[in-house]
Amino acid sequence: MADTHSSRASTYEEANTRWMGVGDENIILNPRFEDGLNSWSGRGCKIALHDSMGDGKIRPLSGNFFASATERTQNWNGIQQEVTGRVQRKLAYEVTAVVRIFGNASPADVRATLWVQAANGREQYIGIANSQATDSDWVQLQGKFLLNGVASKAVIYIEGPPAGADILLNSLVVKHAAKLPPSTPPDFENVIYGVNVIQNSNLDDGLNGWFPLGPCTLAIANGSPLVLPPMAKGSFGPSEPLSGRCILVTNRTQSWMGPAQTITDKLELHLTYQVSAWVRVGSQRNGPQNINVALGVDTQWVNGGQVEAKDDRWYEIGGSFRIEKKPSRVIVYVQGPSPGVDLMVAGLQIFPVDRRERFKHLKKHADKVRKRDVVLKVSGSDTHIPLRASVKVRQVQNSFPLGSCISRANIDNEDYVDFFVKNFNWAVFGNELKWYWTEPQQGNFNYTDADELLDFCKKNGIEARGHCIFWEVDGAVQSWVKSLNKNDLSTAVQNRLNGLLTRYEGKFRHYDVNNEMLHGSFYQDRLGNDIRAYMFKTANQLDPSATLFVNDYHVEDGTDTRACPEMYIEQILGLQDQGAPVAGIGIQGHIDNPVGPIVCSALDKLGILGLPIWFTELDVSSDNEYIRADDLEVMLREAYAHPAVEGIMLWGFWELFMSRDNSHLVNAEGDVNEAGRRYLALKQEWLSNAHGRIDDQGEFKFRGFHGTYTVEIITPTKKFSQNFAVGKGDSPLVVNINL
Repeated sequence: MADTHSSRASTYEEANTRWMGVGDENIILNPRFEDGLNSWSGRGCKIALHDSMGDGKIRPLSGNFFASATERTQNWNGIQQEVTGRVQRKLAYEVTAVVRIFGNASPADVRATLWVQAANGREQYIGIANSQATDSDWVQLQGKFLLNGVASKAVIYIEGPPAGADILLNSLVVKHAAKLPPSTPPDFENVIYGVNVIQNSNLDDGLNGWFPLGPCTLAIANGSPLVLPPMAKGSFGPSEPLSGRCILVTNRTQSWMGPAQTITDKLELHLTYQVSAWVRVGSQRNGPQNINVALGVDTQWVNGGQVEAKDDRWYEIGGSFRIEKKPSRVIVYVQGPSPGVDLMVAGLQIFPVDRRERFKHLKKHADKVRKRDVVLKVSGSDTHIPLRASVKVRQVQNSFPLGSCISRANIDNEDYVDFFVKNFNWAVFGNELKWYWTEPQQGNFNYTDADELLDFCKKNGIEARGHCIFWEVDGAVQSWVKSLNKNDLSTAVQNRLNGLLTRYEGKFRHYDVNNEMLHGSFYQDRLGNDIRAYMFKTANQLDPSATLFVNDYHVEDGTDTRACPEMYIEQILGLQDQGAPVAGIGIQGHIDNPVGPIVCSALDKLGILGLPIWFTELDVSSDNEYIRADDLEVMLREAYAHPAVEGIMLWGFWELFMSRDNSHLVNAEGDVNEAGRRYLALKQEWLSNAHGRIDDQGEFKFRGFHGTYTVEIITPTKKFSQNFAVGKGDSPLVVNINL
């Protein structure tokens, strides 16, 4: 094995300087059909060889031939090649296919998929790549995959378009993926943090620097708040009062009209900018009004924060953004209310955030929230011995829940398992407990995957969250459930509750009862307003030991008016008023460009409910692993330092097994990247060690993080060790040690 590893390492070195290293052979046989259709077959359909089609209008993009999958009657019909024995497990492969469609005027999805069968007959479908294809041009499908377990059979195939459309394939290349060069850390050396890039924000110089976006009218008015919005205050600390002046926007005939400013030359790449303003709408409003600070970055719209105004008050708007590529033009503008509704904007601030300064504050806060004073009281038969004894205290494990999403396929990969078991103490299953997975067709149950994952967790001392019993968003409901009438749907919901919660009673510590109720209403629309509370009450009756959670996204980042903390609080209180035993708040945490004070503000607001808050699906995304690491550190530190947060679950950590691209901590073949190193460094930081000598009272005092410890006491005559645990508590913990 050592020889294989060293040859792979040299391949990587060459791949860093060239697209392909020696030994990166295509595992596809006859990839360009130079040998006819040898090694290829139809998947549920016929295949044919061509040098041209459509009266000579369609020709190969490269080479002399292409193949068609024809007489297709299902989406999954296509052209395939068996690659058993040529694809190796735990190696990352990149796939490039040149495809188009024929006989279908509309664009259609074309997908590359790997079908794998294990020795025990278990089947797995791995989605590799998909792209929109047309009948007018060839397109390239590109993607990567990795096989976790041993395959007794493996087939790669091209599928996807609707029945009747032919798939044309010009070439297929599947090679060991070249290792990407490491990211370059961004240079923030000369950045001056906290400086507002908006010109004349306080309107001391009239409307200089501002212009109306569209034919609306800008004027200066008085009566806006004099204090900085709270989220900006969290970043700035004490600062000068605002002027009390605001921009009044009238004659708005489109929702996008508002005050604007060009800021192209004032922004640095890769820096995280916080956005802050006071906003208000005029009395012409008819119902709630959405207000948004937007950025036009060349042709792209970037969300700088949103708020919903329901009355005449001034509302704080807060958000963040980052620019990764040099733009030719950036304008910032405030928009959103309905045409005819006046808009007022005061104290707009856009400034780079000093994350390191914030981290110092959070470290102090975490020490208050997550540590406890400990007194080791030492006694022994020889009272003089303890006075000369030296003490070494080492924390073995921090008890704060840090977990990750895992899937059934992942646990066939020993490298994945090794990293997971060493570095996480909780798990949640990506799909394996969802209703569409456990009952894909009515009465056809699949609990095998969830059972095996639970066994894996139990064997490794890992606690598990149950995600999720129901999912309220229409697109996540399987077709057979959608087709049911009201009575049958009600019965199916009851059967789902009975089946899942009796089978797993006492085995999941938490359940997300009805996922994303701020963003969907499938069950509520069909079964009435009481159904959500009924789900909670029934789940609690069937498994009283489980903590029942709500779970939703964009609650913490200021970007989504449907999911602000106030709406979440309203929803939770409404459920509780109906008798629902909501006992935990799930914040998913799929976040971009996180800013500490904005996240903290959401946690503070939700904290008033007195319920435990968990980040349930945390991930951050950047193709630069140093920026990704910074974003991850922001989220982990904010959560760990906040007293209302009782656990953090990452939504995966291993490349190719994440729901978002560029969010992994470990590369596909097991190399820990900068984001992973940052996570491991924080885990290390959150372990307490202490050493010294026993004082003349026979005591040794220290302050340490909650968790399990071992203490070693060395006297001139003996060595003694003892394990102990530090739990939550305000008063010092006294640990008696008898030598």
